Amino acid sequence: MFEFLQPPGWAKPSGYANGIAARGKMIFVAGQIGWNEQCKFESDDLVAQIGQTLKNVDAVVRAGGAGPEHIVSMTWFLLDRKEYSARLKEIGMVYRDVIGRNFPAMTALQVSGLIEDRAKVEIQAIAMIPDQMD
Repeated sequence: MFEFLQPPGWAKPSGYANGIAARGKMIFVAGQIGWNEQCKFESDDLVAQIGQTLKNVDAVVRAGGAGPEHIVSMTWFLLDRKEYSARLKEIGMVYRDVIGRNFPAMTALQVSGLIEDRAKVEIQAIAMIPDQMD
């Protein structure tokens, strides 16, 4: 379905891909944050917000006719990289609960702030529904 790009001699990444080649219908998901469908935060906990944010990404991808397995790229914007690093095991569990074992090309950045004051994470994504093979 996708070609995972792994340059010769590079160590295999854990939890992400170095790159993915794909061709088909592209779905661009705007930055999603950890509030529910009514734009209300239910938690100020980082892991809970990541879980909700991933559910929001998944909902947009599904609205485009795709699933989490079609996500080829994600960019994470986080307020606190130390908390993120300290809670990686919990984050990995919530990630797999929503996205499964799909590990797209990913970037994580620490930022000084997000537009919504209560947001602790924002995730932007790109999904690709592959062209049908003849």
